[in-house]
Amino acid sequence: MGRRRRSPQEKKALSYAKDRRNNYGENDKSSRKNIARSKKFPHRVNRRNASVVLEAATGVLDEVTGAAAEERLLARRPKSWKKWSDAPLGEVVQDSLRRRVDLGRDGRESGTARIRRVRRRMRQPAE
Repeated sequence: MGRRRRSPQEKKALSYAKDRRNNYGENDKSSRKNIARSKKFPHRVNRRNASVVLEAATGVLDEVTGAAAEERLLARRPKSWKKWSDAPLGEVVQDSLRRRVDLGRDGRESGTARIRRVRRRMRQPAE
């Protein structure tokens, strides 16, 4: 049989819970380039550091030179970068409403009532 239809209220609650928004603070379109760029630079630096250390260990192979090169290579923590996960839409909406209330820009109705209404809509319905 088919799945039951969801009411508009259930759809809204699911949207608030599952939809995500970029809240990092930069243009979300620029993330397409900046994520790739941010992943690329630490890898490049790590490769460069390893090649510099290994280049210094060239020449006649002996245990002392090899051990010293390995120790220098392992002494530095490799650089890394991680993505931030996007925030759920409900949290983003609540934060923007809270900011409006704090700045006194929410003139239509009580801002705290709007925040409570969003929280109530965020309750995820039984699927």
